[in-house]
Amino acid sequence: MFYHYRTEGFLFKKEPRGESDEILILFTKDFGRLEILAKGVKKIKSKLRGNVNLFYLSRIEFIQGKVYKTLTDTALIEKFEDIRKNLLKLKLVFALSELMDNLLIEQEKDERAWGLLTETLFKINEKKIRFSAVRLLYYYFFWNLISILGYRPELYNCSFCKKKIKPDEIYFSSKEGGLVCPNCFKKDESVIKIKPETVKILRFLIERDLPILEKLKLENKHFEELESVTKNFFSFLLKRKNLIY
Repeated sequence: MFYHYRTEGFLFKKEPRGESDEILILFTKDFGRLEILAKGVKKIKSKLRGNVNLFYLSRIEFIQGKVYKTLTDTALIEKFEDIRKNLLKLKLVFALSELMDNLLIEQEKDERAWGLLTETLFKINEKKIRFSAVRLLYYYFFWNLISILGYRPELYNCSFCKKKIKPDEIYFSSKEGGLVCPNCFKKDESVIKIKPETVKILRFLIERDLPILEKLKLENKHFEELESVTKNFFSFLLKRKNLIY
């Protein structure tokens, strides 16, 4: 007996299966991350072919069999044309897809993560968005996604002594999950030093204040430090995930 399901999904990864089939990896509104078999989708005459391109947002129908979920129908919602025309935006969405591939658990519905994803994608797709704002959206997505997943960093108090952080000498510990004061930084040898303005940017990111974020005039030095602390935390989360699974 087969059970039919409908939902909305964003296709962020594909894997070939034989000559004409593909495994579609999507993040969906109602089921979280799903892997669905698209039979014969590579064939020219396949009715599914037109709406299963990477980075499409679509309504999908599938059946649950004994082994696989199998795609039965699709209807395009949004193809994000401006993303497809802009190399920077396209590169950014590939980076977001890597985050989802590594951090999202299969078949775990999360309305907040779905809302964050769609909000971010439609913002990236805006034609008049500034170059620096596009770059910042990667960090916006990362820090809010990990917060939704239970890894919200502590950005106001020391992760060790719990005292309020002062804007002088500040460190970040991925292991402890947040800021560390100068009196406690030696308790974790893996801490990295960050500037007060970077802390302010991280706070704006996690507060999801897009109007303010779009107005920020950031320089390369700000992005370099954001990249450093983000890579550090992402690497820590991947190691933790590998230990758990």
